[in-house]
Amino acid sequence: MTLMTTPPVDQEDEEMLVPHTDIVEGPQPMEVSQVEPANTNENQQVEEPQSMKFTWTIENFSRLNTKKHYSDIFVVGGYKWRILIFPKGNNVDHLSMYLDVADSSALPYGWSRYAQFSLAVVNQVHHKYSIRKDTQHQFNARESDWGFTPFMPLSDLYDPSKGYIVNDTVVVEAEVVVRKILDYWSYDSKKETGFVGLKNQGATCYMNSLLQTLYHIPYFRKAVYHMPTTENDMPIGSIPLALQSLFYKLQYNDTSVATKELTKSFGWDTYDSFMQHDVQELNRVLCEKLEDKMKGTVVEGTIQKLFEGHHMNYIECINVDYKSTRKESFYDLQLDVKGCRDVYASFDKYVEVERLEGDNKYHAEEHGLQDAKKGVLFIDFPPVLQLQLKRFEYDFMRDTMVKINDRYEFPLQLDLDREDRKYLSPDADTSVRNLYTLHSVLVHSGGVHGGHYYAFIRPTLSDQWYKFDDERVTKEDMKRALEEQYGGEEELPQTNPGFNNTPFKFTKYSNAYMLVYIRESDKDKIICNVDEKDIAEHLKMRLKKEQEEEDDKRRYKAQAHLYTIIKVARDEDLLEQIGKDIYFDLVDHDKVRSFRIQKQTPFNDFKEELAKEFGIPMQYQRYWIWAKRQNHTYRPNRPLTPQEEAQPVGQLRDMSNKAHNAELKLFLEVGRGPDLRPILPPDKTREDIMLFFKLYDPEKGELRYVGRLLVKLSGKPIEYITKLNQMAGFAPDEEIELYEEIKFEPCVMCEHLDKRCSFRLSQIEDGDIICFQKSLTIASEEACQYPDVPSFLEYVHNRQIVHFRSLERPKEDDFCLELSKIHTYDDVVERVSHKIGLDDPSKIRLTSHNCYSQQPKPQPIKYRGVETLSEMLIHYNQTSDILYYEVLDIPLPELQGLKNLKVAFHHATKDEVVIHNIRLPKQSTIGDVIDELKTKVELSHPNAELRLLEVFYHKIYKIFPPSEKIENINDQYWTLRAEEAKYFHVPEEEKNLGPNNRLIHVYHFSKETAQNQMQVQNFGEPFFLVIHEGETLAEVKLRIQKKLQVSDEEFSKWKFAFMSLGQPEYLQDSDIVLKRFQRRDVYGAWEQYLGLEHSDTSPRRTYVNQNRNTFEKPVKIYN
Repeated sequence: MTLMTTPPVDQEDEEMLVPHTDIVEGPQPMEVSQVEPANTNENQQVEEPQSMKFTWTIENFSRLNTKKHYSDIFVVGGYKWRILIFPKGNNVDHLSMYLDVADSSALPYGWSRYAQFSLAVVNQVHHKYSIRKDTQHQFNARESDWGFTPFMPLSDLYDPSKGYIVNDTVVVEAEVVVRKILDYWSYDSKKETGFVGLKNQGATCYMNSLLQTLYHIPYFRKAVYHMPTTENDMPIGSIPLALQSLFYKLQYNDTSVATKELTKSFGWDTYDSFMQHDVQELNRVLCEKLEDKMKGTVVEGTIQKLFEGHHMNYIECINVDYKSTRKESFYDLQLDVKGCRDVYASFDKYVEVERLEGDNKYHAEEHGLQDAKKGVLFIDFPPVLQLQLKRFEYDFMRDTMVKINDRYEFPLQLDLDREDRKYLSPDADTSVRNLYTLHSVLVHSGGVHGGHYYAFIRPTLSDQWYKFDDERVTKEDMKRALEEQYGGEEELPQTNPGFNNTPFKFTKYSNAYMLVYIRESDKDKIICNVDEKDIAEHLKMRLKKEQEEEDDKRRYKAQAHLYTIIKVARDEDLLEQIGKDIYFDLVDHDKVRSFRIQKQTPFNDFKEELAKEFGIPMQYQRYWIWAKRQNHTYRPNRPLTPQEEAQPVGQLRDMSNKAHNAELKLFLEVGRGPDLRPILPPDKTREDIMLFFKLYDPEKGELRYVGRLLVKLSGKPIEYITKLNQMAGFAPDEEIELYEEIKFEPCVMCEHLDKRCSFRLSQIEDGDIICFQKSLTIASEEACQYPDVPSFLEYVHNRQIVHFRSLERPKEDDFCLELSKIHTYDDVVERVSHKIGLDDPSKIRLTSHNCYSQQPKPQPIKYRGVETLSEMLIHYNQTSDILYYEVLDIPLPELQGLKNLKVAFHHATKDEVVIHNIRLPKQSTIGDVIDELKTKVELSHPNAELRLLEVFYHKIYKIFPPSEKIENINDQYWTLRAEEAKYFHVPEEEKNLGPNNRLIHVYHFSKETAQNQMQVQNFGEPFFLVIHEGETLAEVKLRIQKKLQVSDEEFSKWKFAFMSLGQPEYLQDSDIVLKRFQRRDVYGAWEQYLGLEHSDTSPRRTYVNQNRNTFEKPVKIYN
């Protein structure tokens, strides 16, 4: 699923998750028509949903120069909507697109509306390749827009050949269904259904639907509960304990359950939780992990008992008595959707017999080539049968994945013994009745590029179905769970009956993706009773304690509106924090004493409580209100008046705090006598201001708080020097320098204070901070790294602890360095080289950290390619504290002038491949690479010729001409192969190719059959061959056998085929080979080749994933 979240906060407006500006007029024309009504709970509806399709044609798209672009307003369900796009992406390299409530700022307080909607970018060349994503959302004042930050890659959108932008015009569609939901937020899943949902971490709906399905297989849940765990285990480090905890909460909680503990136990970080994966792949990986964790325990073998079945691949000769069989196990079956009307048709196709005859005869050991039958039959089915429906497939013509939304039916009861047990092997156990009943339907709603997952489950196999959609669980009828998930097309009812209107048809993008059936004869064992006696005592105690803590938090939150939080900072807090936890401003309010007081409590009553708490009589207390200044500093602003102190604390908070949060922040001023006992604070008039003082020691590089003074505005700092020296412990006549700390964001401002100028003229006011230090001699200044307050504060502001990791060990910290954000490139590499004991800093190469993938960025930092450390640590809008380093054998500037190529050298006579690193100036040619390589390798004879090839997945894509420059060659994904030219053919043949000869590619391949779908897999070393005019396959075969030195026995097993775009056309010995290679209708020569087919008889468990998109990151569970 593509991530569906509120867009990141824009800097223009912190309150809105995606900022709003005035409407940007969208271009005409605008079309409106009806769309599919989406599903929701019928008993929740007040009236029928209203729906609309809105089309937005955006001309001159590439010339849009605004960050955000809005469509015209359209009305659905009586509400105003518009589409919001970020043409260049919302801080991502994707088009960002959202549905926006157009009049949100004018709506009354507390408004909300619920809508299900899809957004699409139309492919104007092939409509079926349009990118469509759908979701649902409860819109409100804080979340007035919702959609997809990474909607589609900008590279695809702006590529004219892809069909999304035509004549600089982009077409966007929105289909919106507005539902009037009664009391959406107060809906109680537990109360209405007896079940609770799972919280979505961002893009984990696919995982939630699977976890609910597994949880509602009681035998599986019981086995999880019986996995050994201890009270010392932590859920985030133990998959069994995390799963036990999750299942326990699903069973006994009253509200939805979080999955963060479980994903952390998988070893996932936040990035993984925002990555969409495939349900089947997660199912496989999770079950394999649990299977491994269950070994050696009382529940060993549970996964196999529940989910494992077996089938037999067979090839049976028709004319001789020979049969080859291979047994394979499966945990799920992948069934074709395309071309099949229902599950039975898919099973028919699964066991369909393939005839091997003609060009495709089977080589049967001592019988030679024979006509044969090839197919699959089942040996046994598991008690719990998991069927993966192949809703996604690869379109070779478009080179992309597409979703199959065709109608596909599945029965409530599935009889796999039908038609005289035609799906089963003759050796199958006839005493087992393979009659299954449907337990759950997992649904994918959306397109190939993203969507949403949810599940329909009937936990006890009764007639009552339930829909598990993340946090929300609803009762559903059978029609909703079955028929409405078949997919296909549907018509909306006529809006004007009696008129001959063309009905509006729409494709149903929500359809079944995975089915779970339970065998009738096993259902009493599988749908078993699971109660508290199955749960370990330590788990119950742990979760009971967690529940009590949660209940306390909930009560605290529920009563929060009755209370005010008062945070009281004192001199003791400033003394404790300044110079240790903080350097700027005065205090971290999160670390001072906090009091939760009922709003109606008079402030004077609160003072009495503080008198007991701090041992300071009420009459000695004076409270100051804090204020946030325009320069973003936070300082005590003024004392409370007697009238204010007579008010209730709630009223006082509202008066002092315009942000309307629940906190009242105060500074407690207490006078101290010579014996440090509390005394009355000095009287304060309008001519008095309270200043705070920090002392800086340049020799030690330390800053600390030394106290505060009430001074006269008309007074001058020089009049208070003796007092300041006393506070600092200096001699009374010590010369000191004073500085005003003004601000620290975005940069430090700390200015020298004229001691002979009055505080009024220096614009000093209540709450200001004065930093002071001893005056230094020139010699002392030179001896100190930061000789004065401004330089020290500048250092502190830019100080950055950086974790350095070796690029070879990117998961482990090697060492940490304290650096400055304004350090130059040279400063950083010099510090690193000094740390590791390297004499030459130019041999250090650094690589930045990707905050999203938690990996090094693909490209290292170029020599002096960035100016400061800050630039090294920034990644989009995030800042990292990690850098990777490597030590080079030559200086980086020199290396950057060179091109490094990894070349695999294939020896002419020895069966060995050696990788060589060739490093040459970027202006060098392939000829230079070959000359350099000759000095490193052993040739078959001194005058042997070498050539360089580009090889990828066992295919040759290019022979490099000697004159080609090496600067643009990319060997990151491709293999560069060097070989002696005579290794695979006579060089003279190639050099002197006649007009009627042709150089062709020859590749090895095997065929793999996955659920009766043939897939070609290339392997081994590809090579070239010159084909002569009139040469037959029999003649070509002799030359190939001789060149490859293959035995007659082995060679007789090979089949020869003309391959074009992955499809084999088998050749007869009498065929003229050159005739097959006359066509020119393919993209590259590597897509037409002579294929040498090898039979593959190695056994394997069938676990091929047909559904996972090629662009998805594979699922991994690390722990």
